[in-house]
Amino acid sequence: MNIPNIIRFLSGVKENNNREWFAENKSWYETAKSEFEEISKALILEISKFDEEIRHVDAKDCVFRIYRDTRFAHDKTPYKTHFGVFIAAAGGRKSKRGGYYLHIDPAGCFVAVGVWCPPPDLLKALRKSVYENIDELNEIRQLAGFSKYFPHFYDQEKLKTVPPGFPKDFQYAELLKLKHLMVEYQIEEMMLDQPDFVVQIAAILQCAHPLNKFLNFTVDEVYTLKK
Repeated sequence: MNIPNIIRFLSGVKENNNREWFAENKSWYETAKSEFEEISKALILEISKFDEEIRHVDAKDCVFRIYRDTRFAHDKTPYKTHFGVFIAAAGGRKSKRGGYYLHIDPAGCFVAVGVWCPPPDLLKALRKSVYENIDELNEIRQLAGFSKYFPHFYDQEKLKTVPPGFPKDFQYAELLKLKHLMVEYQIEEMMLDQPDFVVQIAAILQCAHPLNKFLNFTVDEVYTLKK
């Protein structure tokens, strides 16, 4: 698990985000990419030990490309400065289901669990599930491991007011304002050098497995009804 080499490569991309440098260092990229794919495969294996839905997920469907889509972007730099993998059933990185994300970045590494940027119909259904099943969700949030690693939901871009259709005096109204039903944990730098890095990360992700089960009940319901 040569994460330091991956970090060094990504730092190089950040300092030289142009096609000429990338072409000159294509072999370095191929090595770093291969190392990250191996980490992703190992992580899928570890996650499948506690989440059987991940057992048949293929890493190639989960790892994101380093190439940026700059067609409509103000930032025209051609490459991402991080590696990311979203491990989820029914589509990997393209899945609408809750899954497990690993982000390797010189600026800081993290893992995340849950549903990122759900489309409007799914977001509405997830909010309804949170409202109607708040006791179940709170039991998950109070689990020892979950509360230790994931004390807060990711709340960037959240609404300023309670969305229509929900009572404004709901005790946990902040959860209904979320646009992403996701939690994240910043990885300590010292962990990156550990030979059992993947095992440690999987153990942290396992603490949020109950959240994925909670969210995916609604995700599956929404998309089953659409068929």
